Amino acid sequence: MAGHVQDRWYKTSTAPDGSTTRVKTERHGNGSRYRARYVGPDGTERSKAFPDRQKRLAEQWLAQIEADMSRGQYIDPRAARVTFKGYAEKWLKAHNADLSSQIVTEQRLRLHAFPILGTRPLSSFRPEHLRELVSTLEANPGVSGAYARNIYGDVRAVLSAAVDDGLLPRNPCSAKSVRPPTVERRRVVPWLPAQVQAVREALTERYRAMVDTGAGCGLRQGEIVGLAEEAIDFKFGSLRVIRQVKLIRGKAVFAPPKCGKERDVPLPPSIAVALRAHMDTYKPVEITLPWRKPDGPKVTARLLFTNAANGIVWRSNFNVQDWKPALALAGLIPDAGPDGKYNSAREHGMHALRHFYASVLLDAGENIKAVSQYLGHTDPALTLRVYAHLMPSSQERTTRAVDNALQRS
Repeated sequence: MAGHVQDRWYKTSTAPDGSTTRVKTERHGNGSRYRARYVGPDGTERSKAFPDRQKRLAEQWLAQIEADMSRGQYIDPRAARVTFKGYAEKWLKAHNADLSSQIVTEQRLRLHAFPILGTRPLSSFRPEHLRELVSTLEANPGVSGAYARNIYGDVRAVLSAAVDDGLLPRNPCSAKSVRPPTVERRRVVPWLPAQVQAVREALTERYRAMVDTGAGCGLRQGEIVGLAEEAIDFKFGSLRVIRQVKLIRGKAVFAPPKCGKERDVPLPPSIAVALRAHMDTYKPVEITLPWRKPDGPKVTARLLFTNAANGIVWRSNFNVQDWKPALALAGLIPDAGPDGKYNSAREHGMHALRHFYASVLLDAGENIKAVSQYLGHTDPALTLRVYAHLMPSSQERTTRAVDNALQRS
């Protein structure tokens, strides 16, 4: 049996001749008589008190603890006192993600998970509680399927950590009856070359080369804004993606590219010409920003793209004041309403330039591994999930290969 049962009303006294007798303690008749004690998997002693005449219950309790330990189903008694919110807040502080990701995760949990699960003790979690969360998220018209899945992923990560810490025997998200929120998979519809050019021409001259960089090298918006002079190698025709500009709590910082993946991207001659022309007209500006977080060490870089005041291009200002008007002029979105505001156009954000870049490479027969590397994806599987429908079909490749072979012969 794990541990032992202590009788706090009696103790064993040893006489000089070695004989033993049971004598009453100072606690005799006061409080609970028995204390069941054991050492948990983490090396910490745990105990539970039982009243007089319940020694058998204390022994049964210890036997159950021992059985749970042997089956790997032991739950730390602290879990009965720790709520999901309390544990999640502690987990967030120790989370090793970058600061901006921590902020986003905290916001999702605070706004959507805590109102449903926040006060529930960890020891009480069952699959039904996760099914309730998924159902509530899917019924919320203001929460998209992809956003709901991110919230669910955050909750799952918190509960996985609780399992590792011995506060849960298993993650209820792993139950067969629990499914993640449904995500409507929308196929990427890349812009046509004429649409890319139309948006480029609709922008002021200062920002046109940003379109060239996105459509011709596949950079993300933050990577374009953070592109520095030293990252471009005109001689060897390559572009090194080493940083991006991010906004954390309203403050701009330099940070590594997404997932920390620095990469080299081929620099097509036409894009090199456009960047040279831009740099001749708008000289690179030396910008100093903190690294990774608002109080991080200062880093200086000569940025290619700056605003009219020679400062960084603030994403929110650029999107509202320059990008959406250009989309409207290009006929991709409706004109602004009477209030001067444009409708949401997520599918036509600057990310559309990356989609165009990927579609061009895949249509030209570039292999998926290279496309994934140039885009800075974590692995080719992600690239396949997003862009597989843009790849030429095997039937097209077969007929083209046979025709080419026969024509050559």
